[in-house]
Amino acid sequence: MKLNEAVSKRIAELCAQRRMTQYALSLKSGVPQSTLSTIMNCTFPSVKLRIIYEICEGLEISLGEFFDSPVFVRDNIMDD
Repeated sequence: MKLNEAVSKRIAELCAQRRMTQYALSLKSGVPQSTLSTIMNCTFPSVKLRIIYEICEGLEISLGEFFDSPVFVRDNIMDD
């Protein structure tokens, strides 16, 4: 999968675990709903680390916890 798909999938997994909607994540993280929607629909070429950090703050996890997932294993990510 592409990196943007992996980021989207990971956010979806974490929200599902917490029973959190994109709207609730937007409120908790301060990331605009439109930005989250763009990320979740994979209509972006990349995401700034700062945005991922803010999402992690909203999810109350560290960046390490965010990236500690099989979706980010090198063999699972392909180049564009």
